[in-house]
Amino acid sequence: MIYFNCDYNEGAHEKIMERLMQTNMEQSEGYGCDTYCGQARKLILEKCRTKDAAVHFLVGGTQTNATVIAAALRTHQGVLAAQTAHINAHETGAIEAVGHKVLVLSSENGKLTAQQVEDAYQAHIADDSFEHIVQPKMVYISQPTELGTLYTLAELEALSGVCRKNNLFLFVDGARLGYGLTAADNDVTLPDLARLSDVFYIGGTKVGALFGEAVVITNPAIQEDFRYVIKQRGGMLAKGRLLGIQFLTLFEDDLYTEISQYANDLAEQIRETLGRKQVPLLVENRTNQIFPILSDDVLAKLGEKYCYTYQQRVDEAHSAVRFCTSWATKKSAVEELCNDLLEML
Repeated sequence: MIYFNCDYNEGAHEKIMERLMQTNMEQSEGYGCDTYCGQARKLILEKCRTKDAAVHFLVGGTQTNATVIAAALRTHQGVLAAQTAHINAHETGAIEAVGHKVLVLSSENGKLTAQQVEDAYQAHIADDSFEHIVQPKMVYISQPTELGTLYTLAELEALSGVCRKNNLFLFVDGARLGYGLTAADNDVTLPDLARLSDVFYIGGTKVGALFGEAVVITNPAIQEDFRYVIKQRGGMLAKGRLLGIQFLTLFEDDLYTEISQYANDLAEQIRETLGRKQVPLLVENRTNQIFPILSDDVLAKLGEKYCYTYQQRVDEAHSAVRFCTSWATKKSAVEELCNDLLEML
């Protein structure tokens, strides 16, 4: 089988594996207090063009989301998110399990608008029973979203403005951030994220690392005691240097950008092939996730050779599925898929 079902099927980029092997028998301080984590933090802050942010390394996305939200919110507060948001649809109630409600808003393209956030906040404070209702205190978005779509700089600035006006935290999930930053239609940079959000993270698990997410906290209110919360939530890796080494390698010589661009280029090849056969897409995007709407017959044939992710039923004979490329996808696999699509369609 050839796997296009997700962007973390493989291990890690060879440069990371080489660096891990080279440093394997070194002794170092634990819990992220080693020199490699320190160097990686410094490099990330330089890329973000800020000196005041705090950078912490965690192992995975769900752990990171739960830890950040637990650190930012009080017990009576919740987080606004699109109904397709990872914290709502793919984390087994992890946020609710740590005591915070996900306050879901509708979305057709995976994105929230500033007006939605404003309306939700105003509806809460206008309710005579507001003290009996979970208080919205954070807005959670992903860049890219679960549907591969991107917030433009103007949209991000509008969201940030509404959040700051209403004293809400803006949290940006960047599990696939590399694929967003290098997308053809992207106009948001790391410095923009650092300037406009209270906290965001740079995903490594899906973008070249064995595991790991780098959390960048710009708001001092969330920075305070964050390591206590990491430890309490089981996220403080004893061998923390394993995370630092990976992010140091990813951000030296722009490896993170290079491998993300590679994945997007391969996705574009699949997208162009589908376009030649006039295959509709569930949602338009320019990142590494493609959502074609195909007939059940074609999907059955493709399923004999390729793994993809089922998305949703569109009509009696067609479904939307997801194909993912990644930093590790082979060009030959994409060419084979494109040839088979042309033949089957």
